[in-house]
Amino acid sequence: MIQQLVNGIALGSIYALFAVGYTLVFGVLDILNLAHHAVFTAAAFVCLSLVVRAGLPLPLALLGAMGVAGALGLIIERAAVRPLRARPETHFSVMISTIGLAIIFESLILGVYGAQVFRFPPTAFPDVVFATGAFGGARVTLLQLVIVALSLVMMIGLTLMLRVTRLGKGIRAVAQNRHAAALLGVDVDRVVAVSFFIASALGGAAGALSAVAFNVLTPDMGRSVELKGLAVIILGGMGSITGAVLGGFLLGLIEVLSVAVTGQSSMRDAIAFGLLFLILVVRPYGLLGQRRLREA
Repeated sequence: MIQQLVNGIALGSIYALFAVGYTLVFGVLDILNLAHHAVFTAAAFVCLSLVVRAGLPLPLALLGAMGVAGALGLIIERAAVRPLRARPETHFSVMISTIGLAIIFESLILGVYGAQVFRFPPTAFPDVVFATGAFGGARVTLLQLVIVALSLVMMIGLTLMLRVTRLGKGIRAVAQNRHAAALLGVDVDRVVAVSFFIASALGGAAGALSAVAFNVLTPDMGRSVELKGLAVIILGGMGSITGAVLGGFLLGLIEVLSVAVTGQSSMRDAIAFGLLFLILVVRPYGLLGQRRLREA
């Protein structure tokens, strides 16, 4: 059981990192960026190319993938979101436009790499395993420790940035009321663009770490995590960074433990989403969500 908890925490950290990017954009604009999973996929393939073709070490490849993911976020904001923000039906039109852009990104990935499975070379990351006799003989890999550590550092860094820095205060002001923030001198367009860059960079980091962890890359690898990311931010409470982190770890633990209990991986998603459904019946606004009216 301890081994499953270790695996669940490692998986949950990836879900949480992906969901934090979702919820950051939702908190600022009150919209869902449904191209987020395509950025997740693109970053994974960029990381692979930087390792295999450019010969970069994995840490530098991860930074490069995050940079490309952030740039894709800027493209999404400028091409699919900004032109539609003034329309009265912004939420629906932006969802459709980001879906269209996600299809374009996925088609480009498919055209460049082809419809096949890709893997990192065995030497991309050292295969180091730690045996923890004090915790039931659970085996923890160095890769799991790195994934959890990097995810926590990025999520804590985002939280501190939002609370302490001038940019973070601007993001929180725009999230509270865009019109009032603009009257107070906040550059709303800049804040929104930076929010998309940060959110996409975090989603890209999740994609690259997921690709390294499972070592299976396909052009549609982001589609399954898209639904789980949406489930996580709804479970944690829409717009809550802390809730997204908590929901991500909870979903990862539920998935892994369900396989351990039932012995059937095919039932993993059914059990996980069934439990999430029951939690939301009790807490309709999510674990850390609050009933509130948002400004138009």
